[in-house]
Amino acid sequence: MTPASLPADPSALAARLRSRAANGARVIVGLCGAPGAGKSTLAALLAAELERDEPGTAVVVPMDGFHLAASVIAVDDRATRRGAPDTFDPDGFAALLSRLRANVEEVVYAPEYRREIEDPVAGAIAVPRACPVVVTEGNYLLHPDPAWRRVRAHLDEVWFLEAPDEELRVSRLIERHEHFGKTPEHARAHVFSSDERNAGLVASHRDAADLVLRWPAW
Repeated sequence: MTPASLPADPSALAARLRSRAANGARVIVGLCGAPGAGKSTLAALLAAELERDEPGTAVVVPMDGFHLAASVIAVDDRATRRGAPDTFDPDGFAALLSRLRANVEEVVYAPEYRREIEDPVAGAIAVPRACPVVVTEGNYLLHPDPAWRRVRAHLDEVWFLEAPDEELRVSRLIERHEHFGKTPEHARAHVFSSDERNAGLVASHRDAADLVLRWPAW
């Protein structure tokens, strides 16, 4: 079944999450999409909208915190494919989501990927027990492999975010790599050899989403 398509409107989406959380149970929603589609931007806007009237309502816990460390992938070809599904720890991500779902600990600490060092940092994001909404975002929340299906099992909904302009999405990806230290040549090579291959894989999972979200023109 083709998922419903809606505008990527933080206010309307926040209202949807407030309604889901009204029964007192924690809500965990995932934002999926290609590299550079704006997942982290929408996650931040959504959390800000939820926090605006009621601080402590939402925390963003990105999937990128479960990148394997550079020292781990340096021993084989994964170092040249960073961002591919096998360069993450989906079982670790699923275990964290299970703790967030159970919500019995006073605080759960999640890792965060730091682009300035190109590695994850443990314990960087605090999720208090009283927080009713967790927003996570990443490329592979709808991946059909068993390890990633265990991730999906802990999410109440997954929304697929589409970029309105593929050429601009790619341009912004290149700029992001350059901003964090890659040469223009290295940035372009990485985007067209790795990021775009991953984007094609992510796009193939679109119809498994609960909603498809459309950005307005950039």
